[in-house]
Amino acid sequence: MGVLPVFQALALAKERGLDLVEVDPHASPPVCRLLDYGKWKYEQSKKDRDAHKHQKGLMLREVRMRPHIGEHDLERKVQVAERLLREGDKVKVTVRFRGREMAHPETGRALLERFCGRLKDLAAVDRGTNMQGRFLTTILAPTNKKPPKDVTETREEPVDQT
Repeated sequence: MGVLPVFQALALAKERGLDLVEVDPHASPPVCRLLDYGKWKYEQSKKDRDAHKHQKGLMLREVRMRPHIGEHDLERKVQVAERLLREGDKVKVTVRFRGREMAHPETGRALLERFCGRLKDLAAVDRGTNMQGRFLTTILAPTNKKPPKDVTETREEPVDQT
């Protein structure tokens, strides 16, 4: 519509049954728009509701183990944590101490370091190692970078010689 004085823009809005809404007050001259403000506000709230419907909340999943875990069992726990991280969830890794194991928390710390080292391509440490009663915990958050593909996965297709 071009540059109009305020009183003329207000009269035009009233004549059309619309509202005069200031879009950019910092521009020179300020930018305004004629629109039905109630309808616009309703449509914005509708868009916000739809956006929230499709959002997935970030889950915190837990993987528990003992300080004297077998190598194969540890590898299985790493695979579970890897799957959870690929799904986009945070993973809380917990080492539970019982009885005399409490006297040697360094074994649990070493175990958590090994665990996190195996997942360094997929995850970053969100919250460092911390002792809470009988539990030693750390929280891993997924990173967005993809792990490198193995070269052994590529296969050649057989050629049909007829």
